[in-house]
Amino acid sequence: MKRAELVVVVERDDTAERVGSGDVPVLATPRLLAWAEAATVKASPVAEGQTSVGTRVELEHRAASPVGTRMTISAELVEADGRRLAFAVKAVDEHGTVVGEGRIERVVVDRARFLSRVGNA
Repeated sequence: MKRAELVVVVERDDTAERVGSGDVPVLATPRLLAWAEAATVKASPVAEGQTSVGTRVELEHRAASPVGTRMTISAELVEADGRRLAFAVKAVDEHGTVVGEGRIERVVVDRARFLSRVGNA
């Protein structure tokens, strides 16, 4: 199955206090989710003219990560059923700590047709 990784470093703009999801200077869950989704986009097997859109997320944010933490976010395609794609996602910091993990589902769509339906063509 297809797999992709992103390597990121937590910056001040990635913290809960900056994103508005809390008041502490550690990695914000919404930012972790955005990185996990970006990894699934990289791992999505789409043809020319297609894209994938997120439809379902299950994410457990397990460990706090202060500014400066380096981590690898991985996405592995674990199920493909027609247009539906399901990915196992995992974030591991440089110390081997699992920061988060879960499952993200996406659907493959025709990019132009999708955009025409949402008014952004």
